[in-house]
Amino acid sequence: MYGILLTLHILAATIWTGGHIVLAVVVLPRVLRERSAQRLLDFESVYEKIGMPALIIQIITGIMLAYRMLPDVSLWFDMSIPIAHGIAAKLILLLLTFAFALDARFRVIPKLSASNLKDMALHIIPVTLFSVLFVVVGVSFRVGWLA
Repeated sequence: MYGILLTLHILAATIWTGGHIVLAVVVLPRVLRERSAQRLLDFESVYEKIGMPALIIQIITGIMLAYRMLPDVSLWFDMSIPIAHGIAAKLILLLLTFAFALDARFRVIPKLSASNLKDMALHIIPVTLFSVLFVVVGVSFRVGWLA
């Protein structure tokens, strides 16, 4: 079961992180250069169909993997336990991602236009950085960077 959970988690992470890297490095510069909100909305409408399910899979499998590593959920933020460092870091990154996503979805995207594309960029770039940090923290479970 562990192997299946980890495989699903990593596959979903490749979709989520890879999609955000493409968005931040390829799509966003062109959107800003052309001042094209529509180009950004077009990417989002396609990516969201695989990106959001990937995020949901990551959340579910991530919680299941964390529970396998540390079954007492009350200890997930106990910094005296080395494995809790990674679990807490992942949960904090998830909270930050969620906060940025909510703000984008309800404040920025409904009024998205050429005039507020920089505001959207200020959401895309941090979420992309968070997604890369998710991967780094995930690797740290194996190599002990946060222990």
